[in-house]
Amino acid sequence: MLEDEYQLDFFSENGFVRKQCSKCGKHFWTRDLERVTCGDAPCDPYSFIGNPVFKKKFDLAEMREYYLNFFEEREHTRLERYPVIARWRDDIYLTIASIADFQPFVTSGQVPPPANPLTISQPCIRLSDLDAVGRSGRHLTTFEMMAHHAFNKKGEEIYWKDRTVELCDELFNSLGVDPFAVTYKEEPWAGGGNAGPCVEALVGGLEVATLVFMNMKQSKDGDIQIKGENYHKMDNYIVDTGYGLERFVWASKGSPTIYDAVFPDIVNELMGLAGVEHELDNSEYSNILAQNARLAGLMDVSEKANLFELRKQVASSIGTTVEKLSSIMEPVETVYSITDHTRCLTFMLADGVIPSNVKAGYLARLVLRRTLRMMRDMGISVSLSDIVKMHIHNLPEYPEFEEKFDVIEDILTHEERKFGDTLERGKRMIQKSAKHYKKSGENMPLESIIEMYDTHGIPPEISKEAASEVGVAVDLPDNFYSLVAEGHSKAEEKEVKVFPYAERVAKVPETRKLFYDEPTRMDFEAVILDVFDNHVVLDSTLFYPEGGGQPADHGTLEIEDVVHNVIDVQGVDGVVVHIIEESEDEFHIKKGDLVHGHVNEERRMAHACHHTATHIVNDAARKVLGDHVWQSGAQKFVDRARLDISHYKRISQEELNRIELIANRTVMENQRVTAEWMDRIEAEKKYGFGLYQGGVPPGKTIRVLKVADDIEACGGTHCISTGLVGPIKMLKTERVQDGVERIEYAAGLAAVRATQKMESYLSQASDALRVRPEHLPSTIDRFFNEWKEFKKENQRLKDDLAHVHVLQMANDAVDVAGMRLVAKCVPNADIDELVKIAGELTVSDDLVVLLASDSGGVKIVGAAGEDALKAGANAGTIVREMSQIVGGGGGGKPAMARGGGVDASKIDEALDAGQKLLEAQLNN
Repeated sequence: MLEDEYQLDFFSENGFVRKQCSKCGKHFWTRDLERVTCGDAPCDPYSFIGNPVFKKKFDLAEMREYYLNFFEEREHTRLERYPVIARWRDDIYLTIASIADFQPFVTSGQVPPPANPLTISQPCIRLSDLDAVGRSGRHLTTFEMMAHHAFNKKGEEIYWKDRTVELCDELFNSLGVDPFAVTYKEEPWAGGGNAGPCVEALVGGLEVATLVFMNMKQSKDGDIQIKGENYHKMDNYIVDTGYGLERFVWASKGSPTIYDAVFPDIVNELMGLAGVEHELDNSEYSNILAQNARLAGLMDVSEKANLFELRKQVASSIGTTVEKLSSIMEPVETVYSITDHTRCLTFMLADGVIPSNVKAGYLARLVLRRTLRMMRDMGISVSLSDIVKMHIHNLPEYPEFEEKFDVIEDILTHEERKFGDTLERGKRMIQKSAKHYKKSGENMPLESIIEMYDTHGIPPEISKEAASEVGVAVDLPDNFYSLVAEGHSKAEEKEVKVFPYAERVAKVPETRKLFYDEPTRMDFEAVILDVFDNHVVLDSTLFYPEGGGQPADHGTLEIEDVVHNVIDVQGVDGVVVHIIEESEDEFHIKKGDLVHGHVNEERRMAHACHHTATHIVNDAARKVLGDHVWQSGAQKFVDRARLDISHYKRISQEELNRIELIANRTVMENQRVTAEWMDRIEAEKKYGFGLYQGGVPPGKTIRVLKVADDIEACGGTHCISTGLVGPIKMLKTERVQDGVERIEYAAGLAAVRATQKMESYLSQASDALRVRPEHLPSTIDRFFNEWKEFKKENQRLKDDLAHVHVLQMANDAVDVAGMRLVAKCVPNADIDELVKIAGELTVSDDLVVLLASDSGGVKIVGAAGEDALKAGANAGTIVREMSQIVGGGGGGKPAMARGGGVDASKIDEALDAGQKLLEAQLNN
């Protein structure tokens, strides 16, 4: 259906012919009239290995600069890279392509592009092929997508398909590529709700560029079908290209693998640390790697079945056994993976991803722990931060990496320590779970392994190893990490709340929001535009609707001397809906009525103080803890507020004190709080993606709020200066989840009240101990030490008393069938005392002990000496019977058992029953 889309003037004017591949059946364009295959794997193997396709070799920095300069010379504006964590998106966590930088606002046409046309080299992270990294010779977790983009509208075309392919061809020619070696393969593209024709640029069997012409949008009634979905043409149409930087470097060098082309020095260093001889000058060894990469290009090697097939083919081609080849390749592939993964971590951590159990942090920890496990297997004893340091030195074009290394090092050290703890704890947990499956004769299922990884961070290899030790097999797929990463790469779709009167509200014009321009005004007049049940819509309002972690304003609406309480306010697509308290009387409110509104000032200002304080505290936290801090959530109340931030360890009291001091210094500086509506792209250029700490607002323009050094897109109400916030008092911190810390604080009068409350606790403690507040620490310390001494003395006295009890009880023992029995009630004794007495008594082999206590209900302990056990005594059975008599339960082993109940009045009856049961056991 898209055949006409590929009939380009450029092809016909430059000697290209359209052919159908004799192997895959796909169509492609070539200058080579004799060519019969498309040039893509598996139809064509790699021919560039050992035979570079460019006229000179490039490293990463040289190739990147060559590309960007090439397009700058052709009137494209160069953009700086975006972070690898997609701060401007709420649907994905990591930047997966250069076009992701401009989704959804630019690609949808809501917002103009930052430049048009533009060029960029965007670092991207994709973890869907994680298990193939190292094995295939070509897969990477992190890669740079060099790109040029043009954003077209009807009547405003920058350039389209012909110019795009022409630029690609020009680039190849400038690099000295044989024009007859280049093929352009037709491959329709679809993704993210968009689609379009696409050509893949191939050289030497390697796909080096993808040229997508995005001009369709997914639609149920669309008239164009691509990959089973319906699409229709869009008004805007976009040139979306992607040129693989690392693949260009690989093609320029003709190295055996992409890893040896991209980071050869680090590969060699790690090979040495792992004790692997990696001599590319050795033609035999180099040929093995080259053959492996050539043949790996023809199949998916994330599956072990395919990997074994690859090994067979490579072994056959070089005349060796699969076993010998595996012994050569597996250590090399593991080192390749470690090298790649640590570069991925360098980008992730430098750009602010904090390892955790959620979102982008989950993916960082996935890569990190997989790397640590492989380092452990290879005996590489250097720290992760040492390897990351190598990458930073290898990437001088990213000076921000060096600037952030201290925090990166601290994060990695912290994570390595946690991983060590996980391994120790995890093995025991897995074996406990595995024994459950062993009883039922089952393998341990994949769901359990994933749950162990997700919940406790236990690597699947450790799970498999631990389970096998107890004789349980594990259903572990070869592409486990790829599956898990894929399942955590996209954000969960947010549940959209459906407003019950949405259709009615849609007919009303947007409400003029007066609270932005007049934040201190609390009284206003407005006209009613619509009323439904107890919902009122006005033409303008000072009432702030709930949003951004800030609760709605409350207050009153007065109509003809009738006052209605406003109990909630909601925003629906730009319309502010006031919800008034329901009444048994009929509402005499109608369209066109003039109303007087009054906002509850105390509530509004408390929220405004706490919202402004949130910006101040967030900025202070970044200054104390580091630039990696990112707001994960916030909520404001009348009496306090809380801020959730990304951070890799607990916040210390000393750090919290510093945050409090910096926050209050900002308050005392009484800086003006300003807000302005800005074009989204201009705001991003000026302030960066830190704008989206509190979330990503929709629309072409965003409200940019400046509170001292904190600059964010924010729609809440605030104080007009930091001084009006009043004092900020830190209340507490807690860990919400791994990698996320919560700071709770109060501002303004709420801070004063919180301080007074704390002072009252101090006063009460001082009065109780009869010392001045400043003497409390030393007094409490003295009391605590004395208490510990008293506790020791108490224990000594208990031991003495127990010993006396033991001697007395032993003397009072009665004969039962040739054994001696002690059956006593020990008033007020706890279970530990009973166990201790029983233990001491049964040192005598012929003694059986049945003890009870009335402490907290009934406690029962039974024990039997060695001779008594041989004679048939079973304390577990006796204690179970006695516990039932006192209204409870218990049991245990024949030598020692515990139990209890609730009815202390039946202790004597239980002891008698115990003696009778013992007699029965011994007389059997």
